[in-house]
Amino acid sequence: MRICFVSRRYWPAVSGMSAYAENLLRHLVRAGHDVTLVSQYRGDPQGRAVYGGGPPPADRVPAGVEVVALEARGEQAVVRGEPADFERDVTEICRTVLALHARAPFDVVHAQYAYPTGFAALAAARIAGLPAVVSVQGGDGHWVGTCCPTHRDLVRAVFAAAPALLIGSDSFASEVCDRHGVDPARFTVIPGATDTERFAPVGEPGSVHEPAQLLYHGRVDARKGVLDLLAAMRLLLDTGRRVRLTVSGIGPDSARLAEQVRADGLTEHVDLLGYIPYEDAHRVYRYGDVFVSPTYAEGFSNTILEAMASGLPVVSTDVVGVRDCIRDDENGVLVPAADPAALAGAISVLLDDVPRCRRLAGAALAEVRQRWSWPVIAGQITGVYDRVLRHPVPVPALPSPLVDLRCRFRSAPHLL
Repeated sequence: MRICFVSRRYWPAVSGMSAYAENLLRHLVRAGHDVTLVSQYRGDPQGRAVYGGGPPPADRVPAGVEVVALEARGEQAVVRGEPADFERDVTEICRTVLALHARAPFDVVHAQYAYPTGFAALAAARIAGLPAVVSVQGGDGHWVGTCCPTHRDLVRAVFAAAPALLIGSDSFASEVCDRHGVDPARFTVIPGATDTERFAPVGEPGSVHEPAQLLYHGRVDARKGVLDLLAAMRLLLDTGRRVRLTVSGIGPDSARLAEQVRADGLTEHVDLLGYIPYEDAHRVYRYGDVFVSPTYAEGFSNTILEAMASGLPVVSTDVVGVRDCIRDDENGVLVPAADPAALAGAISVLLDDVPRCRRLAGAALAEVRQRWSWPVIAGQITGVYDRVLRHPVPVPALPSPLVDLRCRFRSAPHLL
């Protein structure tokens, strides 16, 4: 089938959405589908500094995928001191999808993120009479829609209008349903996945070295708990424990983290790697003995799955989108979110019990290979494509609400 995949972010933007998109596109092409990627990107220095930006590089797009890059010019109005014009970007995405469809008709449109990409894809699908699928991933369920009446109405319109809605976990679906009054039957739960060929153990899973190496890999964002991890490091060092921390990635709080490391006198104990291309990410996991993800919420964590596939024991938080893949003392360790003392205590106990490290890492490795590898998940997604093609549901009319310029994402659209 011919598939139009509309992405909010793609490489070089550092994001779980980028990893998800690349792996799904690769497996769709392997399965014989004809795929076009329509991807937003930030082209301005401010946007590039936060996530990485620019059009998708040719060497990062799976062979056989046509790429159409759309600079988010409406979003980039913030560079001129103006509120982000998401409406302009929605119009451009919709126009682009329709033009591509007129040239060579698609069978289905699949968008990542409810707004702006999901809304735009549904608008195009309605005009073209196409089946449409929207994946709800991360922020569009957790906080988008709680920021202003505009986004609330548009996100809820997507939840109501999409012929198929995919979401990464039962707990995430429950949160979205409670927050927005959505019928749980609207969602098809298809978890995240990882490339178990690329991410694999180098030595014995669960091994611990001296000094112990903690690893954080992902977006450097206070909402991911990275500053809590730094506080936990201070507590561990204060007890005399020999431990190092490697932080890999960039994000909206990169400068804040670096300043805090200097202010706390931790430069000898914390390594900040900065931006790591996804093709090199599997090597990052070799830095760690224990992977730590103190996140406040996830749709489904790509980095946790990568760590599990790499043979690392995982310490994370008992929050939405994590508790669906990590079960305390079965395949990892869970602590409360925003609690550096609990985080430090869990890490300390784990480092003192190497047999437990090996047991948890081994259980996690076996589970991720069986349940969360990309061939398994891509097959589930194409099953949804088949369903919407066999049983087409027209996209209803979508609202055009008044724009609320007070929305916090109008001044910080990179957080959307």
